[in-house]
Amino acid sequence: MYLKILTEHEGERLDRWLTDQRPEFSRSRIQKLIAEGAVCVNGRAMRASYRVVAGDVITFDIPAAEPVAINPEDIPLDIFFEDDHLLVVNKPAGMTVHPAGRMRSGTLVNALLAHCEFLSGINGELRPGIVHRLDKDTSGLMVVAKSDMGHRGLAAQLEKRTMGRRYKELVWGGFEDNEGRIEAPIGRHPKDRKRMAVCEDGRFAATHWEITARYDFLSVLSVKLETGRTHQIRVHMAHLNRPVFGDPVYGGREERLNGIAPLFRRFATQLLGQTNRQMLLAAELRFEHPVTGQTMQFETDPPDDMQRVLMLLEENCDV
Repeated sequence: MYLKILTEHEGERLDRWLTDQRPEFSRSRIQKLIAEGAVCVNGRAMRASYRVVAGDVITFDIPAAEPVAINPEDIPLDIFFEDDHLLVVNKPAGMTVHPAGRMRSGTLVNALLAHCEFLSGINGELRPGIVHRLDKDTSGLMVVAKSDMGHRGLAAQLEKRTMGRRYKELVWGGFEDNEGRIEAPIGRHPKDRKRMAVCEDGRFAATHWEITARYDFLSVLSVKLETGRTHQIRVHMAHLNRPVFGDPVYGGREERLNGIAPLFRRFATQLLGQTNRQMLLAAELRFEHPVTGQTMQFETDPPDDMQRVLMLLEENCDV
């Protein structure tokens, strides 16, 4: 397979450019392929850090999927749809999507391996079938590829931004407008590599938001992703000084209490006690079936902790 570098991409790192072109592969997987010599520039192997030039021809070979070294685990799955090519699952909060580091059990991948006879091997041995991800403590809908044909078709929709993903979230504060769009580049935090941040040298990221309910010190938003960067919604909301309610990483917990009117602090503390995570749900998923062409659309309700917070708000706050 080969691709050609266009003028607008000149100067980008080879690994970053190829990851953008082939989103079915993680960046670490791309870097591994480059290191193994499976990626060539104008017929020559290059380093991942090579800066591409307009007109460069990139060729690469996808090796056969490696045997999966992750143990299947009989973990219940909330499956909304399944056929020979894909399945749609409602991931619970607290479940990591795929193994990483020392974590080799309890993930969505462990559960999928026990449930499915086959999963797509395109994204490597640690992420079989994984087309896109959700943060560990974000719940909601994900589509998983069982066949390589299904994986390529779904990944192409992600790349073209035709896969519809809509989130429901609860954030601190209010907004003057009823809807808006934030465009701000996202990259690794300069001092904390486990976090992301808005930074000048980050990757392009854009998020659309719309108010669905207003309360005294919180707002409920419907959010649509234009891109899919790591922690994108959480980082963009924190950048707007409207962090996701309950988010322990991006300023969404007790540190916000002094920023609201004293009248509401006791109630806000009570709400925080209902959950230990960000109130963010992947609520809607829409895509074209990569084999049949059928439009697939799914919705899910908020999980119990989010339901409790929303119910308390409705009962105790002005709208």
